[in-house]
Amino acid sequence: MLVLVGLPGSGKSTVGRQLARRLSVPFVDSDHAIEQRLGCSIRDFFEREGEERFRDVETEVLDDLSQRPRAVLSTGGGSVLRPENRQRLHARGQVFYLRSTPEEVFRRLRHDQNRPLLQVADPLGRLRELFAIRDPLYREAAHYVIETGRPTVASLVNMIVSQLELAGQLDAPQSSAVRS
Repeated sequence: MLVLVGLPGSGKSTVGRQLARRLSVPFVDSDHAIEQRLGCSIRDFFEREGEERFRDVETEVLDDLSQRPRAVLSTGGGSVLRPENRQRLHARGQVFYLRSTPEEVFRRLRHDQNRPLLQVADPLGRLRELFAIRDPLYREAAHYVIETGRPTVASLVNMIVSQLELAGQLDAPQSSAVRS
């Protein structure tokens, strides 16, 4: 199991899809799995039930998803807030922290209306707060930190594959399978 963590908008879903395709394994987006379980959007549930109840559901879904042996899992930006999520993800997979600065994320998300935590008067300020709180938590969960900066998605995928090859997690450089 390969797991991607990072701030909202750091590229987890985009990179995850490409990485899964490159490795010929399934791609799973925890936010989509949560929405399937809820039967509504995360935004609607968040507004109706609140963050704490959302985090309860997120923890249940991550527990289920992280037990899959061969997949790429993209997690929600706040998935690391609970210690049990950090511990399970770290123990059950190879965790990559796609580290983006708040300014990079703001550039990518400034027009996105579907992120409940960013629907505030000062989204850049909010991203800076999230980064200050979550950066140490992402690092705690992660086996690897990948600085996203301005590389292309393909370059980020190559960086992750290179790390896996160096760690002996891929069968061979030309391999398209992740070891279980």
